[in-house]
Amino acid sequence: MATGQRIDPYANFTFLVEIDGITRAGFADASGFDTTIDVHEYREGGDNTTMRKLPGPTKYGNITLKRGITDDSELYDWLLGIVRGTPDRRSGSIVITDLTGAEKARWNFRDAWPTKWSAGEFSAKGNDVAIETLELAHEGLERG
Repeated sequence: MATGQRIDPYANFTFLVEIDGITRAGFADASGFDTTIDVHEYREGGDNTTMRKLPGPTKYGNITLKRGITDDSELYDWLLGIVRGTPDRRSGSIVITDLTGAEKARWNFRDAWPTKWSAGEFSAKGNDVAIETLELAHEGLERG
């Protein structure tokens, strides 16, 4: 039923990243929010012409976060803990806000840990911001 109210989509540049309840602002990019359900095909006895399909295991894509390199090394230190054999899984959220900063949508991920970190590229020829990239493996994603 139409209400006559216009509903605009949210801007993709107003977002926050929260990890264990702590807001981490300043990310330039956040991507990898995907869920895939494998399909199991089987043939029922007596029906040789049609394949039946059932949902299989659910897979979640890795989340990739990019931001300018600063003095804050907490995310890199999190990765170093994993490298040194100290498992540290954390939960977090990607929060879309409107232009006033009010929360409009949220995607929660759970049991995440860093699987890749990169310092990006450095070049004396330019004046771009140095970017660090953190990739997180996780075990669940849902819109909250």
